[in-house]
Amino acid sequence: MKINYIIIAVVILICIAGLFTLFEKNASSSEGPSYNASALTEKLEINMNNWNYDKTNDIYYQIGLIYCMNPEDTKYESCGIYVPGKYFDGTKNTNGTYTCKLNENNKVGNYSAKSAPIVMPVNTPGYSSCKAPVSYNAKKVKNYTDAGFVYLNAGCRGRDNAEAPDGVTDLKSAVTYYRFNGDVLPGDNEKIFTFGHSGGGAQSALMGASGNSELYNKYLESIGAAMVSKDGNTLSNAIAGSMCWCPITNLDTADEAYEWNMGQYMRPNGTFTSELSKDMATEYAKYINKLGLKDPNGNTLTLKESDSGVYAAGSYYDYMLIVTEESLNNFLNDTTFPYTQSQGEMDENSSEGAPSGEVPTGNTKSAESKSTTYKTAKDYIDSLNSNDTWIEYDSKTNTAKIKSLEAFVKHCKSPSKPVTAFDNLNRSQAENKLFGIDGNSSSHFNPTTASLLKNNSKKYSKFSDFSSQFATEYVNDLTKKDSQNNSMQTRVNMYNPMYYLCDYYNGSGTSDVAKYWRINIGIEQGHTSQCVDVNLYLAVLNKVGKDNVEFSTVWEQGHEQAERTGDSTTNFINWVNKCSN
Repeated sequence: MKINYIIIAVVILICIAGLFTLFEKNASSSEGPSYNASALTEKLEINMNNWNYDKTNDIYYQIGLIYCMNPEDTKYESCGIYVPGKYFDGTKNTNGTYTCKLNENNKVGNYSAKSAPIVMPVNTPGYSSCKAPVSYNAKKVKNYTDAGFVYLNAGCRGRDNAEAPDGVTDLKSAVTYYRFNGDVLPGDNEKIFTFGHSGGGAQSALMGASGNSELYNKYLESIGAAMVSKDGNTLSNAIAGSMCWCPITNLDTADEAYEWNMGQYMRPNGTFTSELSKDMATEYAKYINKLGLKDPNGNTLTLKESDSGVYAAGSYYDYMLIVTEESLNNFLNDTTFPYTQSQGEMDENSSEGAPSGEVPTGNTKSAESKSTTYKTAKDYIDSLNSNDTWIEYDSKTNTAKIKSLEAFVKHCKSPSKPVTAFDNLNRSQAENKLFGIDGNSSSHFNPTTASLLKNNSKKYSKFSDFSSQFATEYVNDLTKKDSQNNSMQTRVNMYNPMYYLCDYYNGSGTSDVAKYWRINIGIEQGHTSQCVDVNLYLAVLNKVGKDNVEFSTVWEQGHEQAERTGDSTTNFINWVNKCSN
């Protein structure tokens, strides 16, 4: 009997060993990524014998570097790295390339190869994909390398060829790729800064808010991102700083914010969508009253019902009015009169035409712009008050007070999008494609709108422009799951910086938030509510403190890389220097 027991025990041990071997084999098979250091080194270690050198501009560079082991499309999931020449000792090879080793003694400005910041553009307007660089253009990178920065230009998938959260997944993978090779590449891996405009500003904000969020792990694993270092330690995908111009974020309530901020004052009455606009504005007030935002002095911000407008009262309303007045007063303080104003439609899609990986600079007006010159600040204010007096101006102190948010919106901030600005009734917005199940579909993603359409169908059905099919389509889309079997709500959370920044959400405290932030918006943009950007600023302020966040709402500028003075590239470089020294 004892012998039989021994035989049985041996058989069991052999079976366990066999299962363990099978598990190891499957874990390292081509069906999924292997995260042992040797596999990563073989596929993701950068070839230091393959650098190109631009002697004129003193820049070493490599392009076509694939930053993950299992890319879906290398046209997007690859990157270029551009290094100030002084950070390398390069030896020319017979084929014209260079073999490079770090030189930690030389300096460019205040930086050495060990201390240099690494900057990473995010050029994804409308959450679109961004092709990785395929050719070298010194003009795109010279301002940054001359400042002593390393320039990491990563492509990424987007709403036109993939689905959320693939874009940010790719950007995170590029960050860990650089860190994986940090022993041979220059730069301080703890000083990575992203910067972008519009949808790029949104994904820059996500990079700053979602560092090391476990929600991304399955997606990173699916593309074979570098998640451990060469010695087997976990690699961080968190960054040091996030620069965001006009970020299109907070998509879970962006439609409601749009109607509270602009729609309720501008939508014509007598339609289903005008009724929906008012209901969405009310829902936004409920959201704000639960969100728990605090102003810079620590006061909790809430909304109250009002006699005119939907919830156009309370401390949140007052703060939004203060921000708007501050924008005008900053403009009066920054401007030298006589002042020539360019009058024309803002090119709201200015970033669409930017070269791959290059964030556009400057404040772009259309070619049809006209100009008007104002001799004094009072002349300028009088022009704004030409139809009715909505601004009070004190010439002695050169300061202005704005009558109401409604007045500002009616004079300066007309909505450019329909009701359901982001999760459109016919799924036609870029954000609908972002939350499609693949690059060829569009989906509804806003549960608040879905609930309103379902619960208020009797009221809305009185109008000819309403269809009961709207509610059905929203509800059905919200049940869809993606390739990783995650729900629509999980994906929306992953693409919402506020999810990681505010205690209202379950994601608060589950990520490593960037220490440094800079958020600039053109106050006249109709692309999104100014509330979205103010909310992001206040949420970040509560996380990192007032010394580590800069915020500006720029008067007379729209959906662009808005700056109070100077140009966006120089100001961004100066900000990175401030954060890094």
